[in-house]
Amino acid sequence: MSALHWCLLLLLLQTAAAKKRRHKGTQWWSLAQTGEPSNDLYSPTAQAHIYSSPTLLPLTKKQRRLVTKNPGTIVAVAKGARMAVDECRYQFQDRRWNCPTHKNGHGGAIFGKIIDKGCRETSFIYAITSAAVAHSVARACADGSIYTCTCNYNLRQPNGVDWEWGGCSDNVNFGKKFSRKFVDVVEKGRDFKFMMNLHNNEAGRRHVKREMVRDCKCHGMSGSCTIKTCWMRLPSFRKVGDILKDRFDGASRVNLGNEGSADDEGNNNGGRRDRKKLRLEPVNPNLKRPDKRDLVYFDESPNFCDNNEEIGFPGTSGRECNASSIGIDGCDLLCCGRGHKSESYTVKERCSCTFHWCCEVKCKVCTRTKIRNTCL
Repeated sequence: MSALHWCLLLLLLQTAAAKKRRHKGTQWWSLAQTGEPSNDLYSPTAQAHIYSSPTLLPLTKKQRRLVTKNPGTIVAVAKGARMAVDECRYQFQDRRWNCPTHKNGHGGAIFGKIIDKGCRETSFIYAITSAAVAHSVARACADGSIYTCTCNYNLRQPNGVDWEWGGCSDNVNFGKKFSRKFVDVVEKGRDFKFMMNLHNNEAGRRHVKREMVRDCKCHGMSGSCTIKTCWMRLPSFRKVGDILKDRFDGASRVNLGNEGSADDEGNNNGGRRDRKKLRLEPVNPNLKRPDKRDLVYFDESPNFCDNNEEIGFPGTSGRECNASSIGIDGCDLLCCGRGHKSESYTVKERCSCTFHWCCEVKCKVCTRTKIRNTCL
């Protein structure tokens, strides 16, 4: 074998190894497709089989150690993974890319090969999954289902005129810190893709904390509300998803910039070395630099119209569309100009419902004809 062939083979092996390492860090997403994991990670049985438990197989060693030190978090992480998948599907249900997931038992990411790209869709995936872990863990702390955290009682803001701090605030600080340790653990080095992932992970978490709201309960004789006790609660995850979807639509395309200043870091030998700080700069110099809550990307997205083997996306052929809409869910845009077919089908529905005293609702069964439009 020639030297050129050896070089090409080595390059392919390095690329495959890099993708495997990258996918290893996202395997925890597959917890969204598992049953309810065991919460008792301090039991002798759990400790004895901690590194062979099917529940924990998608995790890296550092992730396993983290959930072992914080019993109950594996349940919250699995719930967060399901929340992220459901929210992603909801937010993109009418788009060409509709956030498909794949059952993959070979170490691949459940969102498919698109995570190898640095496009907008990838930025949303990382932001929503990181946000979901922070949200779910913060809520579980307040519920008392995680052994190493409780409600957040450290509210330093002053009391109001007719209310005071009390109750059980969702522990978003613990949720953010846990998410950072759990989700960011594999994003190492100074690779551009890793930097993008870290930025979008943090953006997702910041929106969870930013949208916390004050909730109150009245106290007093006969509900007079003489005084109110208030606490901070998480926003609904739908609200977080809505905000991240807006950030997706306004995401910044970036290049790797050089700040020009030096960053001193200690090495293992106790010495010093200088590294220039790297930062994300907008491709368009007329646009402002993205802040820490913006989503960023560097690859243009595919059009998602046709079957794309590179990212494992089947295209929009066969997708149901709205013939009366001029939006992205309309047949013109969703079908990419290929046209659509319409077919009628019948359904049986309850109709002509009336209330009869007391207390019964009676309905008729009506047969209706509906039209289904699908992309060619």
